[in-house]
Amino acid sequence: MVLLAADAGGMLSTFFSELGNLTSPEWWRSHWGALFNILMIDLTLAGDNAIVVGLAASKVAPHMRAKVIFWGIAGAVVLRILFSGITQQMLQIIGLTLAGGLLLLFVAWKMYRQITDTNGHSIEDVEASLASDVTTGKEVTFWSALWTIILADVSMSLDNVLAVAGAAGESTLVLVIGLALAIVLMAVASTYIAKLLYRYPWIAWVGLAIIVYVALDMIYRDSHQVACAAWGVGCSETIWQGIKHRLGIGG
Repeated sequence: MVLLAADAGGMLSTFFSELGNLTSPEWWRSHWGALFNILMIDLTLAGDNAIVVGLAASKVAPHMRAKVIFWGIAGAVVLRILFSGITQQMLQIIGLTLAGGLLLLFVAWKMYRQITDTNGHSIEDVEASLASDVTTGKEVTFWSALWTIILADVSMSLDNVLAVAGAAGESTLVLVIGLALAIVLMAVASTYIAKLLYRYPWIAWVGLAIIVYVALDMIYRDSHQVACAAWGVGCSETIWQGIKHRLGIGG
């Protein structure tokens, strides 16, 4: 836990040193693609939190539901902050970005299953359960519901932070913007986003496509770095740069 806090503190220190870049048009031109990808990733993944927290809260007594929801969201916020610093640091190590890309492909597979699952819980069902005076299924204690949320938050936070860190690349400023956006969307608008994704499923498909692209880009980039370190061949480049290079586009 101390290591996680130290990495998060180091990330914030780097963020403040880069903060002046926000006034640079060149910085925005260079990073608008990463920021757009992060926005779509955050939108796609934010709705899951509302459903998980709502389902867990619907299993406790009505007078405790608001408390469960508050602490469930607070836990997710803390986990995202702690994971973000160490994740970006680890992705700088040759070989771990490749592993992270493979893990992100698994995240994309889980997301695909959720999108195509017609038997999944809708946010309308969850809201109806929360508004009801009876519990959904067998009533559980406050701590049991909170533990369920925390376990789910660990997985969802890792998924979100890994995807955002992969899209941000080496820019701490982009990573912090993406993290802040994820926290705001999750804490303030996750229920609305869940409804939006249900009404306009193409948003989820766009987010899924971006996550797959980020995963493949991480695998592609780190494969080049591994080859450079091991055999001195293959230059590190993004998958988009590789496509342009092979098509003879650009410099």
